[in-house]
Amino acid sequence: MKQIDTGFAPVLGVNPSVLVLGTMPSVRSLEDQQYYAHPRNTFWWIMSQLFEFDIGLPYSQRCEWVVKRGVAIWDVIGSCYRPGSLDANIDQTTLQPNDFSSLLGKNSKLRLLAFNGQAAEKLFQKHVPADDRAKFGGEQIVMPSTSPANAAMKRKAKLAWWRVILDYL
Repeated sequence: MKQIDTGFAPVLGVNPSVLVLGTMPSVRSLEDQQYYAHPRNTFWWIMSQLFEFDIGLPYSQRCEWVVKRGVAIWDVIGSCYRPGSLDANIDQTTLQPNDFSSLLGKNSKLRLLAFNGQAAEKLFQKHVPADDRAKFGGEQIVMPSTSPANAAMKRKAKLAWWRVILDYL
């Protein structure tokens, strides 16, 4: 029997301007119950550089920093079977997207969907119903994945790309 993993609720403040969307939490993130928990994932390092906080802060405080700046964090996938952490191993027949209907409808100040990698954007376009996608009128940008699997791009180069989200805050 396949073990279906379930993702997390969004890290969501009041009226965010930017929604960062990943695919599905990694094995390490699921174990730690934290977005982007793998020590080689550059997401929190990038956020610490953009918003000038100490990367060593506890997870809850890092989340508070980004939320206060108008950034929300979520994943496209609500649940799926995926042996390991590679997005390529997601069993598409088990994939259930998160419910974007209410999130995108209630957050009228959202100006940007920032996809954390190409896989997140492709899964969003394929699995989120068109009516739900249509509720979002802002821009969509595919950012370089912060995953350790995207090791070809150095973290400073990723940071340079991710700086664009500051224009939407």
